[in-house]
Amino acid sequence: MSVKVAESKEETVALNNGEKPQEDILCRIITHVGEMGLYQRVLFAILLYFGAIFMFVYSVQMFVAATPQEHWCRVPELGHLDQELRRNLSIPGAAQGRDWDRCLMYDVNWTTVLVNLTPPDPGSPTKPCYDGWEFLFNDIPYATVVSEREWVCGKASYVPIAQAIFFFGSLIGCILFGWIGDLYGRVPAIVGSNLIGCVGGVASCFTVGLWDFAFCRFLVGLSNDCCFIMVYILVLEYVGTKHRTWVSNMSFAISGCVGATMLPILALWLLDWRKLLLVTSLPMLAALAIPWIVPENARWLSASGKVDRAISVLRRFESVNKRRIPDDAIEEFIIVSNNKQETDESLIGLFKSPPMRSSIMVLILVSMMSGVTIDALIRLSENIGDNFYLTFTLSSISEAPALIIVTLLLDRVGRRCMISSTLLLTTVLCFACAFVPKGVSQMIAAVLSRFAVNMSISVQVQLGTELLPTPVRATGTSLLHVTAFFATAFSPFVVYTGRYWRPLPLFILVGLTLFACGLALLLPETKGRPMPQTIVEGEKVVNETLLCRKPANDEELEDLSHLRRSVE
Repeated sequence: MSVKVAESKEETVALNNGEKPQEDILCRIITHVGEMGLYQRVLFAILLYFGAIFMFVYSVQMFVAATPQEHWCRVPELGHLDQELRRNLSIPGAAQGRDWDRCLMYDVNWTTVLVNLTPPDPGSPTKPCYDGWEFLFNDIPYATVVSEREWVCGKASYVPIAQAIFFFGSLIGCILFGWIGDLYGRVPAIVGSNLIGCVGGVASCFTVGLWDFAFCRFLVGLSNDCCFIMVYILVLEYVGTKHRTWVSNMSFAISGCVGATMLPILALWLLDWRKLLLVTSLPMLAALAIPWIVPENARWLSASGKVDRAISVLRRFESVNKRRIPDDAIEEFIIVSNNKQETDESLIGLFKSPPMRSSIMVLILVSMMSGVTIDALIRLSENIGDNFYLTFTLSSISEAPALIIVTLLLDRVGRRCMISSTLLLTTVLCFACAFVPKGVSQMIAAVLSRFAVNMSISVQVQLGTELLPTPVRATGTSLLHVTAFFATAFSPFVVYTGRYWRPLPLFILVGLTLFACGLALLLPETKGRPMPQTIVEGEKVVNETLLCRKPANDEELEDLSHLRRSVE
């Protein structure tokens, strides 16, 4: 009798495999073991740790390569004089009390100048700094890689070049570790990305020039985002639907705020860019303990045919959370996993689907423009307000209330509305920031701009994770981040345009965020829906929630699914 029941169950599941997905039974199992039990809370704590590390990796170069604003040409012949007198005698504009020239010096006979100790005539010829620079450390109270290696004036482009190479590494790393995450599992991707980031960060301390420094930053870039996002994906796949929003956003709020606000404190405490790199890189070694603490993703294991390992992971949740999974749920999970039909569940298959392709492309464009905006706002901290460290700290603290607001509102107003409205708010604030004078008012406008775009990016990350099917979730998420990092590689050059006209970077951001705001209205809505297990399920989400498309009924979706399988 029991054999007949099992056979009946298997036949039913086999017939309805496309209609009753594995996701349903996994959601039911998670309900039985606890949607936010002890094990999930432990995983959330681990997520916070790696979130702080991600902020270290992403932002530390701002403090390592900060440029002291007060610098001028070194004149060896005047080296025995007082610093202020040296500057007044040798630099155009200094003696007149104006903003002195940072890249030119007078081309005069210094013996004559020393006799009278009077500045040359303002119309005297000038020449570039051939003997290096002197720096005042009033705004940046320690030697950075910029002041140590004199990456100013003709070499000022070295800083955005190194940062662009870092983002190029991020692009490669997202592809590499996204592929590893979908082929070999989330855990190997977490360990590998953190280890390579640690090696690159430590090696940066021993560099002597631009290209070896840039190569080490490239290695760190390989781990950027992946050191955190793989943990993020894994944890999000283990919590219940009703906890997904707060886990997603509070992880960014807490870890992002703590990690980012710790950086200026560490920089001002250590007063050494090499020590700062060591302190922010070595914690990545904790990833070596991940295989013994963090379980591999059961959905990925099942989709990869490793059903026994998936059950072992679920039993571990059962043990830690002190809950029991009914035998019939485990039996159904085994049957569904073993009867999984072969489909084109890959990125190529994802882009063969018109609904998924259009939605992912829109999300990619919105992510790219949002990524450029937030990175440029972070880098503009050096030029906005009167104190770089205060501006950076306040804008970092703004992440917590921003994401708390997202957590409270997201399941009420939806993903699409939240993304579009916060981008519109960012547009208005960036526009205001361009017109207010430098000082406290401009700093407040900049902090609020970052506050708004942070909200949007957090929702974009969650929407992407909720929209992508399980077999391509890691690779697809990596694709979103790859394209965002590709665009972000240009943000240092957006900031660099401020050398020609100070408000220009902000006007560029106004255009980007306004365009992204309009595009966001073309996104689907994933509020309250289970994560799709297949591309067909993802299509259903898109077709039922787009503003500009008539929802498809179940019969149409079933016909579409059968048609695709027959073609394949």
